[in-house]
Amino acid sequence: MPLPLRSPASLSRSTLLKMGVRIAGVIVLATFFSYLHVLHTVRTENLARLERYVVERSQREEGIFLLAQDNHSVLKSVLEERLRGVSRSEEVDARFDSLFVRMPDGTLRNRSEHFDGTRMPCVFVPGHLKLDAELRQRILASYDMLAQYGPAFHTRFTNTFVVLPEDALMLFWPDRPSWCMDAERDFSVITLDFFLRSLPKNNPSRKTVWCDIYPDPVTHGPMVTVSTPLDVEGRHVATFGHDVLLEELMARTSNDHLPGSHNMILGDRGQPIAHPELTLKNTGVHHSSSQDASNSSAGALGTEAQRLHLRHLFEQLRDTPPGQSVELPEYGEYLARARLEGPGWNFVTVLPASVVSQPALQSARYVLLFGVASLLLELAIMYWVLKQQITRPLAAFTQATSRVAAGDFLVELETSRDDELGQLACAFRRMADQVQRREEELRQANEELERRVAERTRELSDIHRRLVESARREGMAEIATNVLHNVGNVLNSVYTSAQLARTRLARIRLEQVERVAELLQAHQEDLASFLTHDKRGCLLIPFMDKLGQNLREERQDILSLLNDVGRYTEQIGAIVKVQQNYARTPRSHEPVLLGELVEDALRIGSAGLSRCHVRVEKQLFPLPPVLTDKHKTLMILVNLISNAESALETVPADERCLTVRLGLPTSEHFRLEVQDNGIGIAPEMLTRIFQFGFSTREEGGLGFGLHSSALAAQEMKGSLTAYSEGPGQGATFTLELPYLPVQEMKGSA
Repeated sequence: MPLPLRSPASLSRSTLLKMGVRIAGVIVLATFFSYLHVLHTVRTENLARLERYVVERSQREEGIFLLAQDNHSVLKSVLEERLRGVSRSEEVDARFDSLFVRMPDGTLRNRSEHFDGTRMPCVFVPGHLKLDAELRQRILASYDMLAQYGPAFHTRFTNTFVVLPEDALMLFWPDRPSWCMDAERDFSVITLDFFLRSLPKNNPSRKTVWCDIYPDPVTHGPMVTVSTPLDVEGRHVATFGHDVLLEELMARTSNDHLPGSHNMILGDRGQPIAHPELTLKNTGVHHSSSQDASNSSAGALGTEAQRLHLRHLFEQLRDTPPGQSVELPEYGEYLARARLEGPGWNFVTVLPASVVSQPALQSARYVLLFGVASLLLELAIMYWVLKQQITRPLAAFTQATSRVAAGDFLVELETSRDDELGQLACAFRRMADQVQRREEELRQANEELERRVAERTRELSDIHRRLVESARREGMAEIATNVLHNVGNVLNSVYTSAQLARTRLARIRLEQVERVAELLQAHQEDLASFLTHDKRGCLLIPFMDKLGQNLREERQDILSLLNDVGRYTEQIGAIVKVQQNYARTPRSHEPVLLGELVEDALRIGSAGLSRCHVRVEKQLFPLPPVLTDKHKTLMILVNLISNAESALETVPADERCLTVRLGLPTSEHFRLEVQDNGIGIAPEMLTRIFQFGFSTREEGGLGFGLHSSALAAQEMKGSLTAYSEGPGQGATFTLELPYLPVQEMKGSA
């Protein structure tokens, strides 16, 4: 059938389209590389500016924290000097009583008639605290220190305070002059986080420490406290510090930032201190231990996505040196951080990647726009040229091609042109003549080929018939070999059980019964006297009792052996049925107790194992009934036990050991292992022992047992594998089958 030819106009449009695609590809590549160049330049500049900004901003923000720590070195020396210089005197007691008074609620506070909280410190002492002379001296010394230095520090800090370990508070806070007067009577300052951090057990180095953010117990405003412990002669006598309000820092962090970016402050465990998506209400600040504060702050974000974002951000920054930028590609962000000395926080600036890439995208759009305009103009010019010089001459070639395809080889084309189209017309004319000649040759060759194919088909049909007949005979031989091999294993046990039953039956001492009957018959007339007074008569009843017990035991043993013969005979029938299944629908599975199945396999092979003095160890994990092909599984186990018995023949009799394991099942398979300490298997033999006809026995080995067992395992959708460390190291055969508990099958039904 001739192929349809495309029209010259369609060909012209196709050529034009391909050329346009190539030019468009060049424009796209130019746009892409232009974008990459601009992006690299802009990103380098923005990241450098980001790193400079973070360092400069952190230096500016940490000034208040460093100033607080510097103040503490002054306060520590002054307070220590005052505490050492205070002596016991009546003037101290009189001055103490003139400044402070015991309130009706039991607390000690400033006398209201002389107190002005804007110019002097306030004092709060719980009612349960007993004021001895030494404590009064420390309270008064702390009060005097705050009165002298508190007003100077107030220009930069919210307040200045001194806390005594006995739970006494001295505070200078002009903005909250009535703070001590308004505090609840049961308020305890030594339970606050900043004081707990100053205790010797929590601060063994006795250095200045910062606590987590917490709300003021009275005003509820968020703040952070810097505190320094003071020890005199090895004793913790006071803790002093400043409170730093964070409202201005948080507002400055959120509002003062680089264009397009945002700032945040994170704690040393990643908890948000200042965050653009958190308000002061949901920062999670609370009065608690540091660990609780960290957990609350970390859980303050409203959504799981925000928490995940913050956690990834902190993990990236934790491994990055301060002042160096890092990229977070999954969120499209660039990050940089700097350390805020003092509280140990991290000042972080986040710059979205879109801000960095925006100038590059703008430049790429301009390049792409100009390129598309140039492409359209060039395509218009090319279309006009192709239509005049290419499309019309190709129309004649199209018509000639259609005629040749229809079988008309007498075509006429313009061959007077000196260009490529004229040369193509001459070549087309020669091609038409050659096609006509070769078509005739092809017809003749086709007739000859059809004749030879018919002859070859008859030959192949005869060969196929002979191959089918040969395969059928080989299949029948393989099935017969399989049946004979497996039946032979079971017949050994049948013969052994029958011989044992015959031996037991021959050992029954029936002549003893005859002798007892003759003795009773001889004393029939005085039977009662004989049984009670005669020495032989007195022994007759115990003897008959033991004889009856012996006969019952012998009968039970013979019945057990005959039952074994019955089971073995049933197994022979099952082996035959298994082979019949190759020609019929596979047999259905049935509930099987694997432990009992292993015991049956060991009983079938018990005769040979006993004859070879093989010690059998069983490690059977108790499993519920499973659905499997009972007879195929039993056949595999019998073959494995028989092979193990043969492998143990070269081992000394007292060392022969066979181990059968039923392991803990997985969700998909259960495993049966048969292990021996016999001759072992060479590594190069492990892949060959399952081949048909291969055997390692020097005599009597058919090489079919393991082959048929492996096939049976595959039919049950399982596997049979072998492992050995080498000759003389024993071998382990592992059978894995699908684990289908009967309970699960009933439940799913």
